[in-house]
Amino acid sequence: MTSEASIANQVESSIVEEHNEEANSKFGFWVFLLSESVIFLSFFAGYIVYKTSSTDWLPPGVEGLDTHDPAINTVVLISSSFVIYVAERFLHDKKLWGFRVFLLTTLLMGSYFLYGQAVEWQGLEFGLTSGLYGATFYLLTGFHGLHVLTGVLLQTIMFFRSFIPGNYDKSSFGIDATSLFWHFVDVIWIILYGLIYVWQ
Repeated sequence: MTSEASIANQVESSIVEEHNEEANSKFGFWVFLLSESVIFLSFFAGYIVYKTSSTDWLPPGVEGLDTHDPAINTVVLISSSFVIYVAERFLHDKKLWGFRVFLLTTLLMGSYFLYGQAVEWQGLEFGLTSGLYGATFYLLTGFHGLHVLTGVLLQTIMFFRSFIPGNYDKSSFGIDATSLFWHFVDVIWIILYGLIYVWQ
């Protein structure tokens, strides 16, 4: 009985320890997202101040940005938030086939967004050194693009981890955090799109 009680205590302690580790990881991740939000909000504030106080905001010869292709990229990116949510639900239901299909779809949608942004940059008539407008445009879209790339890389890791037997049996924190990060990236882009493309 003593041996059985000892084993039970060890199992209980292990479960409590795992729970505490996951709780700490979740807290740390929320702190990370909060710090990223502060950085983006600082950039947004700087953009608004520069735009409203500058007499010659747009670079010479530039009348504004084309919104057609960025609008398509926006629809793709925002839609991917729903897709990764579905992938997350499939994983929680222990249906790996659905998880893989929808996560891979999200990954491809994020990659399409990055491709669209690269094409847009290549066709622009101004560069990073084209005054405050050029500097802030590339800083904001580039920093956000870096986050999209990070999200795509995280999704790639989560996708391949699904082929490791039993990898998601104990915890789905990895995909939960990746999904939350992706939603964060999408919300930031909605604000960015409004500031840069709608408010010209």
